[in-house]
Amino acid sequence: MFSKTCEYAFRATVVVATASAKGGRLTLGDIAEQTAAPTAFTAKVLQDLVRAGILTSRRGPNGGFDLPPKVARTVNLRMIMEAIGDVDMDTACVMGLKECRASEPCPLHHEFIQMKNELARVLDNTYVHGLVDALNNGTTHLKR
Repeated sequence: MFSKTCEYAFRATVVVATASAKGGRLTLGDIAEQTAAPTAFTAKVLQDLVRAGILTSRRGPNGGFDLPPKVARTVNLRMIMEAIGDVDMDTACVMGLKECRASEPCPLHHEFIQMKNELARVLDNTYVHGLVDALNNGTTHLKR
């Protein structure tokens, strides 16, 4: 449903926020391991998230990546997608065309518009702190 980059960004943000909620920081290696993502790819995703102001990073022996709970309350999934440069869900085409609008629809546009609108609503209304809370209380999981 989402690009691999987007999936890794979602997972990386949640694992960093989870560690931060417990007072910790995670290294690049920790994040790559916990998200089951290649280290080099994770580094690029984390760089994008830091550049966008979603995560913070610190070098040195006590360094690592951080997303304080107060900030996690303000970060939604759409912000993460935008940080990594993923396509805008408002104009993304289910047939892979560069853009898809009501004024110039692809053959499947009208069949998927309601689903795209619902997905946009979920991206806008799903905040990282809620995902962290669900992990911490055991109602969701990141590893199988």
